[in-house]
Amino acid sequence: MNTMGVIVAGRLPQTDFQQIDQSQFLFNIADADNINHIVVFLTGTVALPDRMAGAVYFSWPDPRAPPNWQFLGYISNSKPSAIFKISQLKKLNEMSDNPSSNNIFGAQPISHIAQIGISIEPEASIVQQTPATSATSYLQFGQKMLENFFNYVSSFAVTQAQMLPNPAETFVPLSTLHTWFTNFQRRLQQNPNFWKS
Repeated sequence: MNTMGVIVAGRLPQTDFQQIDQSQFLFNIADADNINHIVVFLTGTVALPDRMAGAVYFSWPDPRAPPNWQFLGYISNSKPSAIFKISQLKKLNEMSDNPSSNNIFGAQPISHIAQIGISIEPEASIVQQTPATSATSYLQFGQKMLENFFNYVSSFAVTQAQMLPNPAETFVPLSTLHTWFTNFQRRLQQNPNFWKS
């Protein structure tokens, strides 16, 4: 009985999941590079057990490695469908430094197609997790904050000839700020979570 399904924007609904075990299910998604949004939903034929929810994970295909699962969010009896933007997740997958996320759905073979994994777990533990798309928001926030800071400080720049002597002030060359800004932005692009270490 098909209890859940997936809709890739612009495609027909899929209810053909592969059951890995009692509580884990996989959907295969072909031609993943052209996907922007997906919808995961309960069909309503059978409810989830009380206080349980379906944690939704996504894995981009990587012909050289096993799946790297990124948590998107969840569905439950009280929230039977959810829309997820996944176009930003490819970059996060390439930058991921979380090897523990590889084995969520067991030792899956190397995949050449994207997969959506749904794991039925206690709802209380699922709602505590941070979706991978939040990392994209952190990256965007970090970049905007850096740009704002750099622009603000640069607006006070004066040449050495314009400087008035003031023994109480400390001056930092604008080139030092520019170097820091460039390095920080590069590190943020390589790994949005580098600041956590």
